[in-house]
Amino acid sequence: MPEIKNYRNLIGGELRAPSSGKYLDSINPATGQVWARVPAGNKDDIDAAVAAARAAQPAWAAMPGPARAHIMRQIGQIFMKHGEEIARMETTDNGRLLGENVQRAGIGMAYVWDNTAGLTLEASIGRSAVLENNMMGFTRREPYGVIAAIVPWNAPVAMTCGKASLALAGGNTVVVKPPEQASVAVLRFAELLAEVVPPGVINIVCGEGPDAGEPLVSHPGINKISMTGSSVTGKRIQAAAAPNLTSAIFELGGKSPNIVLEDADLDAAAEGVSTGAIFTGNAGQVCVAGSRILVQRNIMDDLLQRIRAITEKIVVGDPFDARSCMGPIVSQKQFERVTGFIEAGKRDAELVFGGRYGDVVVPSMPGGYWVEPTLFRTEDNSLSICQEEIFGPVAVMIPFDTDDQAIAIANDVNFGLASGLWTRNLSRAHRYIREIQAGSVWVNTYRQPRLELPFGGYKQSGYGHDDIYEYTREKSAIINPI
Repeated sequence: MPEIKNYRNLIGGELRAPSSGKYLDSINPATGQVWARVPAGNKDDIDAAVAAARAAQPAWAAMPGPARAHIMRQIGQIFMKHGEEIARMETTDNGRLLGENVQRAGIGMAYVWDNTAGLTLEASIGRSAVLENNMMGFTRREPYGVIAAIVPWNAPVAMTCGKASLALAGGNTVVVKPPEQASVAVLRFAELLAEVVPPGVINIVCGEGPDAGEPLVSHPGINKISMTGSSVTGKRIQAAAAPNLTSAIFELGGKSPNIVLEDADLDAAAEGVSTGAIFTGNAGQVCVAGSRILVQRNIMDDLLQRIRAITEKIVVGDPFDARSCMGPIVSQKQFERVTGFIEAGKRDAELVFGGRYGDVVVPSMPGGYWVEPTLFRTEDNSLSICQEEIFGPVAVMIPFDTDDQAIAIANDVNFGLASGLWTRNLSRAHRYIREIQAGSVWVNTYRQPRLELPFGGYKQSGYGHDDIYEYTREKSAIINPI
């Protein structure tokens, strides 16, 4: 058995062991076994990281945009050179299919850094206006200072890069708190990052929420928070940040409707609402998962037949095996949450297919957190499986008769992150786009967050966007000629 490595935090350009000397076990969700250890960071580590970020921020902000962009593109090259290594670590850590992680961690993250590097000049562009009496009004866009980035376990490297790159493009420095359930790939990135980035510009401190996360978001030296995660965690962070009035970007949970109208291309829709939206390589552990499939009643049986044909081909198994279509749930805690909802669904709704979990799903890999694709059917949108974010490969199909009913059901949740619509009718599509309460509406496609467009939510799915304008603030000036 290979030696289990203890990883370190990145603080002020140095790789440091946790001040407590304590580490957390990182569990391979496909085996249930410890494969690495990550720092159990605490307030002392956070204080050091924030101090380093604050010390580095003035020089980073003063650096000309093209110079900052050059360094950011060098960060992108890390992924061109080490993308597969980082992808393998993330797959071992969170169970996402290796093929998906390789695509993301190679050219995908290189593109993120390269694209965001191009925003270093845009980040400083303000507005101007000619006022009365020849007075001139204009604005400057300036960095906030130090950004705290709270990263989720379903896509830790991608989220680290998305938040850190925007922070840096805006002239900020950043302290990243990766998820304790899946930090290894981010900490390996930290090792490589230390050779490229000026000390203190990016700092990465791992630890559990109460020990590292709370001291970070409540720290008076933090000027803005960018957090992706659950709505429950978002509320805790908002409360912790309140005494300092620290502004925040929250991309939180979802219970997204994926709506199929009677005039849709049913083959495309069947794939879009199943493998494209919920039964995925990340086992449904996606914030925008289309976990409520709303179907016009007169096509339900036809669509369901197509969905069955697709899901019967899904292979649940080793995420390193190219034949696998879906890997495990990330942790024992999340596995228990998902299976609890499955049992509730069995009591309250009709089980259409799936419903099994544990070793019976993948007997060749006992101890893994396996759940098979599961679909329920009900007309009661008030059930817990319809209202709460499960974050696993569990969906519920709900029939409707009219557009008014579909829109009402779609909006009848506390979330509003994403939504999907399948139709050939452009007029109907525009009505749904207007009336669905969600930050994104994807028509005849799904899971399409793009760097070129803002991404955010309504209601308890959060507010703000991971967008360059959210990482700078605007200052107004008026000049009166004398």
